Amino acid sequence: MSEWYAKLKASVDKNEPQLRSVSRQIFERPEVKSEEVFASKLLADELEKAGFDVELGVAGLDTAIRAVHPAASDGPTIAILGEYDALPDVGHACGHNLIAAGGLGAALAVGAIKDQLPGKLLFFGTPAEEGGGGKVFMIDAGLFEGVDAALMFHPSNYTMVGRGSLAITEVKIEFHGKPAHASGCPEKGINALDAVIQTFNGINALREHILDGARIHGIIRDGGVKPNIVPEYTSAEFYVRAQENDYRDELLEKLRNCAQGAALATGARMEFTEVPVPYKAMKPNRVIGERFLKHIIDNGVPHMPEKTNAMGSTDMGDVTQVVPGIHAYVKIAEEDVAGHSREFTDASGSERGQVAMLAAAKALAMTAVDLLTSPEMVAQAWEEFRNA
Repeated sequence: MSEWYAKLKASVDKNEPQLRSVSRQIFERPEVKSEEVFASKLLADELEKAGFDVELGVAGLDTAIRAVHPAASDGPTIAILGEYDALPDVGHACGHNLIAAGGLGAALAVGAIKDQLPGKLLFFGTPAEEGGGGKVFMIDAGLFEGVDAALMFHPSNYTMVGRGSLAITEVKIEFHGKPAHASGCPEKGINALDAVIQTFNGINALREHILDGARIHGIIRDGGVKPNIVPEYTSAEFYVRAQENDYRDELLEKLRNCAQGAALATGARMEFTEVPVPYKAMKPNRVIGERFLKHIIDNGVPHMPEKTNAMGSTDMGDVTQVVPGIHAYVKIAEEDVAGHSREFTDASGSERGQVAMLAAAKALAMTAVDLLTSPEMVAQAWEEFRNA
């Protein structure tokens, strides 16, 4: 395999100016979920130039990409994934510009030698990871049918392959009260803001009685109009997360009960809406992950003991529920730099981030070739998947 690895590394090195440019362009032009018109077109164009058969706008998503390398034969089907949506206000504070460029680099490297390899190579551009569930729509559209492994990396303040993710559902809670003069005749009003506050109080009392690692957190979107008007309408948004899909659903009902209790106490009318799309928990595949880990270390990224706590949520969790996959984390910042922070935005646009992205592109490409050339490894990955 050493000859293949050398060719893959050489390909990424050759494409380094191009990959750096893609990462920088996406970083400097952040687009939030489902609005990634520039980023998706940029990636689609690069893949087309490399000879891939590219569809832009699949699964009913204008900015989703399905690219297939034309040199296909019997053997495993391997998909390399890229994300490219940004966050509101803080831009690429999750490093998706690096994910996009790294996934592209891996696909181009494997594509350069694909005519000498068995199997089928795919690249999926997956939009709207930040709350829009692009991968979920792509799964539902059948794009992952026949795929044997799905590979991606994610920038982090830590390098690890074994951490999973939390199942998540987003909820919008609205309360409808009755306006009145807040000083002259408050008794004639029904205070919708009190209902929101009571909901938060109920959740805070609940925290003592939920499993470690589960999360219920939210914000108030609408809190009223003016202090001298009893708030007629208020709304809040919550994320409910847990390590198991079923427990996430149990916590949803507890949240609903908190809101219903608040409505009963205040006299407000409550509306409880689960916002599409919920994400499932991740099943990391150790067979694939350990091979990626070996390659990322060989490409100069140090590894630390696995740290599997403090998990977030991602629609890659849904992918790993249907095919073996990895969502490997690669360090681009120090441990005290939090994801979704302005400091992490800076890291995503830094030289350190670019160097880590190039190493990840090589490791992803090497892992993909391992899978394409080893039916035994693919079978082991599927066996682990089925037994997880």
